[in-house]
Amino acid sequence: MLELPQTGYLRLPQIIGNPKAEPPTPPLIPVSKSTWWDGVKTGRFPKPVKLSARTTAWRVEDIRALIEQLATERAA
Repeated sequence: MLELPQTGYLRLPQIIGNPKAEPPTPPLIPVSKSTWWDGVKTGRFPKPVKLSARTTAWRVEDIRALIEQLATERAA
């Protein structure tokens, strides 16, 4: 798995991956963009932070917690 910083922010392509990037970005959470936004809307995924009018990101701490939650659900 990709090494995440202790604190900071991640943009959506860093979370769901971007196969067209050079080099390709592997997904942390392998879902589509529309599934991600539906999950944000329903509360399954963390709420974003607006860094500017056109920049949306998620706190690394929230993404770490989500990954742990999903791993626990998968193991059960």
